[in-house]
Amino acid sequence: MLRRKAYSRMLEWKRESNGSTALLVEGARRVGKSTLVEEFGRSEYRSCLVVDLFQAPAEVRQYFEDNRNDFDTLFLLLSTYYRVELFERDTLVVFDEVQAYPQVRGLIKYLVADGRYDYIETGSLLSIRQNVDGIVIPSEEIAMRLDPLDFEEFCWAMGEGQLFDLVHSCFERLKPLPDNLHRRAMRLLREYVLVGGMPKPVATYVERRSFSPVDEEKRHILELYRNDVARFARGYEFKVVSILDGIPGQLSKHEKKFTLASLGKNARMREYEEAFFWLGDARIANICYAAADPSVGFALNMEQSSLKVYMADTGLLVTLAFSDSAQTGKEVYRAVLLDDLGINEGMLTENLVAQMLVAAGHRLFFYSQSGRREGEERMEIDFLVVRSYANAAGKPRVSPVEVKSPKQYGTTSLDRFKGRFGKRVGSEIVLHAKQLRVEGDRLYLPLYMAGLL
Repeated sequence: MLRRKAYSRMLEWKRESNGSTALLVEGARRVGKSTLVEEFGRSEYRSCLVVDLFQAPAEVRQYFEDNRNDFDTLFLLLSTYYRVELFERDTLVVFDEVQAYPQVRGLIKYLVADGRYDYIETGSLLSIRQNVDGIVIPSEEIAMRLDPLDFEEFCWAMGEGQLFDLVHSCFERLKPLPDNLHRRAMRLLREYVLVGGMPKPVATYVERRSFSPVDEEKRHILELYRNDVARFARGYEFKVVSILDGIPGQLSKHEKKFTLASLGKNARMREYEEAFFWLGDARIANICYAAADPSVGFALNMEQSSLKVYMADTGLLVTLAFSDSAQTGKEVYRAVLLDDLGINEGMLTENLVAQMLVAAGHRLFFYSQSGRREGEERMEIDFLVVRSYANAAGKPRVSPVEVKSPKQYGTTSLDRFKGRFGKRVGSEIVLHAKQLRVEGDRLYLPLYMAGLL
């Protein structure tokens, strides 16, 4: 199994909870939830009972209906059906794909109170109406989001853990890597762009070092997502698919805000809000909202009608963007690997940074000013994050983040942002393909350090 950081968080939950809560592991389909949880159960408990609610036959579901108030009988039936011996306080019970049978999720409160076993649920699309209808969300449930492998986890998979340790050390000390290791880290990052962080494509690439089978794996995942849209996005399937298919085109523009007019000249945000929410809740997309008046606490000034939409996995974006043939051509993969893609390079780079920021725990916000009003200057800040600022006694300040993929670029928007918002602004960050350097309050960081912000 691929090494995942989430395993440590699960160990912490087990130690601190000691049976007082259940853990809900949520994430996109094929992000590795089931594999991770089952490995955790086998390694950390005397036994592990896995009930796959997506595939469970009607008779197993009936066990829960008939024995809601008789857990002795319920566990006797489950233990016998799945041929797993249960041990009090040393068995993990896993309810896999809990969204397929929400009634089980509704029982968690009482199962935790019963206290004899530990419980982990896995699921996706856990906030949409049809997957919570008729149940009370248990307060005893602790949620943990599982994202695609981040860049450090990808490095572990590729046997480059030491290289990332050096990246982390250089980031802390604000010192550049030696040039040869910088080039190695950038090449590894470009491989990460192409492969992405979904476990099966990563495992395939680690084993075969070929992009063709990886592309096939990614196409299977995208097809699964489309099937999920048809099955779960009831009443607005077309809108969800339209947004999904429109992501590459929107990101390839200079201004990457999602333009509803591209979906129809009369399209309005109120008609598409649920579709954007669905893609975000399914963890297929990362939604980035405009902050109208940037200050610490971006959500206080969030403009929900102005947003950017990124694929949650950049590897899937590569395949989605070039899906007009049965297989993404080798020349596309070669061009990205050699840093010679050209016009679409910025699309992939900005999506990559969005993915890395989300993996680091950030919500995504950006700032945009059109410059159309009198006396107003045009500026586009790709992302906004909050970081402690040394020149303000370590207090949190807004850090504007600009993503630069070309070898030559300007920083006019950063200059204007600092000029307008003054003391609200802390360190300014430029993410680029070059070496690390520091110029006053401005940090020029190589792209592979984005996830360390």
